[in-house]
Amino acid sequence: MDRQLPFLFLLFLCLLSIFPDLSGSTPLRVSGGHGDRKTKLSVLKLVTGRSSATIDPTRVTQISWRPRAFIYRNFLTDEECDHLITLAKDKLEKSMVADNESGKSVESEVRTSSGMFLSKGQDEVVANVEARIAAWTFLPKENGESIQILHYEHGQKYEPHYDYFHDKVNQELGGHRVATVLMYLSDVEKGGETIFPNSEAKKSQPKGDDWSDCAKNGYAVKPRKGDALLFFSLHLNATTDPLSLHGSCPVIEGEKWSATKWIHVRSFETVFNNECQDQNPSCSQWAVNGECDKNPLYMVGSENSVGHCRKSCKVCS
Repeated sequence: MDRQLPFLFLLFLCLLSIFPDLSGSTPLRVSGGHGDRKTKLSVLKLVTGRSSATIDPTRVTQISWRPRAFIYRNFLTDEECDHLITLAKDKLEKSMVADNESGKSVESEVRTSSGMFLSKGQDEVVANVEARIAAWTFLPKENGESIQILHYEHGQKYEPHYDYFHDKVNQELGGHRVATVLMYLSDVEKGGETIFPNSEAKKSQPKGDDWSDCAKNGYAVKPRKGDALLFFSLHLNATTDPLSLHGSCPVIEGEKWSATKWIHVRSFETVFNNECQDQNPSCSQWAVNGECDKNPLYMVGSENSVGHCRKSCKVCS
């Protein structure tokens, strides 16, 4: 029964999204990149551990049921988007992919962006965003990986892939990724859409000339600053969902910034509390690239947070 509880919560969340009147109506000022407005909206305040976060189900739209995917308009404010980009700008490295057999991170032309990981609760803004994600998804914060910031320049992409794992190594670190929250930190003049090639809704989505050719090969979501996309890689019975195949179309004009939070079926933290281990398969490569010195808060940690790559940075034994 315990294993079914997270999925029951997800079902409850879906009902809130479809029937927002289930939550009380209260005045809320919404701020973001698309204007401020003061109106009566249905809001839901949830307490997650020491933090509390307010979410507004009326801004959530179900875009697909196979795979399960939802858009939350203005999930982040302009200020939050800009702050996350600022934290990442001088720490970007070429993005890697997980090898399907070994689980090790390797370079690939499949993924041509650059990126970096923030530390959990790195500052007040990051902590608030993480609390909001936990409130929206009804999944514990400890099940989430650190937020990854990604930057796509002209022509850069991430070809269709799955967020659940094919290797056993990565499944030991919290199990499969059950859900992904993809937050758009910038608008993109053209291209850069998130595409679901296998979505059953792809044929019913009208697309004009303002969509890239890549986006026309499936159900697509345009990057809009402040919006967040939530989709699930597992079915409600915890089996993998092949319809969750997704990718990032090449940027044609402008640039694309995004932030990703991957959420696992169990805690992504407890395995490492008392052991000298790395929390990310890419740690050894990052250490070789000098990230222990460039990004010590994430890699090594501080008095208030445990580093994610302490073994590779040789600060524990």
